[in-house]
Amino acid sequence: MSRRLDIELTSTREDGTWTWRAAGAKVPKGVVESSLLPNESKVGDQLKIEADFDIDGITVLSVVPQRDKSQKATFLQLIDDKPFTGVTEKLAKKSKSDRPQRDKRGPRTDRPERADKSERKPRSESPRRERTPRSPGDKPATPVVQLAVRPVAKRLKPNRKHRAAVLQSLPAEQRSVAERALAGGIRAVREAIKTQNTQLKAEGKPEIKADGLISMAQDILPKLRVAEWLDKAEAAKSEITLLDLRDLRAVVVGADDPMVVRDETTRELATELKLALKQRQETEMSQWLDDIKAALSATRVLRAIKLSGEPPKAGVLFPVELGQQLAKATADSLSNEASSDRWIAILEALAFSPIRAAVKPLGAPQATTDTLRQTVKRLAPLVPQIAALFAIEVKPGAQTPRPLRPPRPKREFKRKPKTPKAVASIAPTDAVAPTEVVAPTEVVASTEAVASTETVTPTEAVTPTPTDVVLETPADSTASQSA
Repeated sequence: MSRRLDIELTSTREDGTWTWRAAGAKVPKGVVESSLLPNESKVGDQLKIEADFDIDGITVLSVVPQRDKSQKATFLQLIDDKPFTGVTEKLAKKSKSDRPQRDKRGPRTDRPERADKSERKPRSESPRRERTPRSPGDKPATPVVQLAVRPVAKRLKPNRKHRAAVLQSLPAEQRSVAERALAGGIRAVREAIKTQNTQLKAEGKPEIKADGLISMAQDILPKLRVAEWLDKAEAAKSEITLLDLRDLRAVVVGADDPMVVRDETTRELATELKLALKQRQETEMSQWLDDIKAALSATRVLRAIKLSGEPPKAGVLFPVELGQQLAKATADSLSNEASSDRWIAILEALAFSPIRAAVKPLGAPQATTDTLRQTVKRLAPLVPQIAALFAIEVKPGAQTPRPLRPPRPKREFKRKPKTPKAVASIAPTDAVAPTEVVAPTEVVASTEAVASTETVTPTEAVTPTPTDVVLETPADSTASQSA
């Protein structure tokens, strides 16, 4: 097959042939017979040839004559003697609206006159237009299933009214003991006394008698427990319809505390909360099952799987018939044609669902990614039948994975410059953070009032030292109270 090519003559040979190459390039190149070239040809001339390209090489067939570029274009001559005048154009201004104004068009004559407003019939009496019936071949529009939107549960936020009232009723020297007992019980009081006595012994000072302080804590602790439960119970009662079931269940379980049960003021409120918890659990269970069924009817399989793994009550049995429907829909979603991202999303929800053992896909997806294999390997102890499709062996005694949690956004905290504070002469120990310093006379008075028989000399009552600190409130409990 021949085609045209621009060439440049490079040299001449003794046998009368000429060498050539592509114009402006090194290749292609070849040889052309002098009989095909013009007589006045010389080295460097550029010609257009018609050549044949085959396996043996390039064979020049002929030289195509080129048009003389120096030839000027032909112009038409005007015969008229009048001077030439250019054509001008002026566009009319266009109004903002394409519709002409009524006053410019004039009144309409093709429309009959309207009756007066008083003679018009009301809209309700006017005949309705008949709609054309749908033809049998038209497909009805698919109805969109609207899933129910449940309100977000509120967490319990109790106030400190009853607790603060009990602490205010105590003497100042007993408040630190009460706060320590409320934070960790009698054991925390014993540990604080032991730590403080160790410090006093190292400094060569008399130790504190533990019996009096412990008996004091035992007398104060029931009142504090009841006050703390009352704060939680009143907060739960005010938000009983939207309170999280976990918090409501914790308040009801706290009512069975022996210290709370003995108090008569808590019995009526505890009975009311138990009845409310039972009603809330029944309502949440019915709504939970309805949401799963609605998600299945709307082909929202992933949402249905996630809901099945979040029952309102732990240990509840999943309905067998509903479980079979959900397992079948899940197996259909895990098809060979599904993408790897779809498999990952469904497996993350299925691994913590009660139907995970009933789902058996036909095979692995066609396009398997490394992320999918890592997900299957991590969830293999919970879904071994799916791990076998990817040739992943589950080792006996493998650790059960936990569900993934969304990453929390990073918060940037600006540190405030530290201001120098007044420091005591002796730093507190790690176990005790001093917040209240009591004079030795107050300490001995409190211990004598309970179970002490020691006598105090006047010199000891006059010279207070910073080491006589009685059961300071721990830093962690103070932070929890402020929070």
